[in-house]
Amino acid sequence: MTKWPIRWDLLFRYRMIEVIALWEGRLTTNHLIKSFGIGRQQASKDINTYLTDIAPGNLVYDKQLKGYKPSDSFSPQVTKGHADEYLHILSRSEDMTITFKELDMGFESVSMIRPITRNISPQVLRPLVQAIREKKRVDISYTSLKDGVEVERIISPHTLVCTPLRWHVRAYCEHARGYRDFVLSRIRGIPCLEAKNVMGKSNDDRWNTPLAIELMPDPRLTEAQAAVVAHDYGMESNILHIDTNAALVRYVMDAYNIDINVLDSNPKGQQIIVGNFEELKPYLIF
Repeated sequence: MTKWPIRWDLLFRYRMIEVIALWEGRLTTNHLIKSFGIGRQQASKDINTYLTDIAPGNLVYDKQLKGYKPSDSFSPQVTKGHADEYLHILSRSEDMTITFKELDMGFESVSMIRPITRNISPQVLRPLVQAIREKKRVDISYTSLKDGVEVERIISPHTLVCTPLRWHVRAYCEHARGYRDFVLSRIRGIPCLEAKNVMGKSNDDRWNTPLAIELMPDPRLTEAQAAVVAHDYGMESNILHIDTNAALVRYVMDAYNIDINVLDSNPKGQQIIVGNFEELKPYLIF
């Protein structure tokens, strides 16, 4: 990675250039314009300066794509080339942390614990991002946890989903004739783009079914304990409403460490329960 001093706002934009080019395979001035609120002239200048001063030869202009793509000799200079640099930009969490590390603002007393990023390569992610953007089908090789066998599947992806422990793509599967979640780290080889998709997001009933999860302090807690839990989670009248959809409800509950299979656990351990469990129950089976 580049070691010389770079003004922090430029560094942020240079990193965006590298991340988008590497993981999406297509960079345009619009990426910088929309992300940073700068003009087209400034965006073009940033890309040209990146290619001149930071990483000569890293990007090449592709007339067919109408944008820049990584060259065969691409080598990250202001990023590490890790999947989470792109995926966390999408989830709006990791990018600010990465930037502030360069500011030397005295964050030595802050320690953040994150799960490791599962093994995802640009060659896998790029075609999926392109397929979502262009509404195309993708031919993938996928290894299921059920039997560990690698199978061919043709999917129509519509959304990348970030959970605390993994990333997956929500897609219509032609083999299953329904919408499924495909874990990115279990896709093998390089996905192959096909024709236009056969089923899009608008046909995904679970995705288009809005739900609200109602979290409450475990009723077995004392009144004082329940008040502490309610304050921890910012509950109003001892209820926290979380808006989601039917396709994501199980992941939201996992994020809050709610084990739907353990009803007699220690209330001090679980602390919160789902108040509208019966309403959500039909959507808790994948």
